[in-house]
Amino acid sequence: DMKAGEKIYKKYCFACHKAGDKARNLVGPVFNDLFGRTAGTVEGFKYSDAMRAAGENGVVWDEQTLRDYLPKPRDFVKDTKMTFVGLKKPDDIENLTPYLRQFSPDYVPPEQ
Repeated sequence: DMKAGEKIYKKYCFACHKAGDKARNLVGPVFNDLFGRTAGTVEGFKYSDAMRAAGENGVVWDEQTLRDYLPKPRDFVKDTKMTFVGLKKPDDIENLTPYLRQFSPDYVPPEQ
């Protein structure tokens, strides 16, 4: 549900992460082209060593990675500087994911 996803984004993500036209890095990196992006690689954003290491160890953002990450970000990437405690409701994650994916128009999921 895109409307529900937008509400979740505005409630939990918007203060730190921007997406869409004129998006820029703030406290968190932009969400434009998130899907298919290696963790810790947005140019011009200063990531924690932990997030850069996650990317170096193969973390790439996609639907499954977000399902694993969003419930408890600090469990998924130990020592990340992101202070968000996570989304507790699976439905919130399932609604947020397609909303965020619209900002990755060139993303093509890998073959399973």
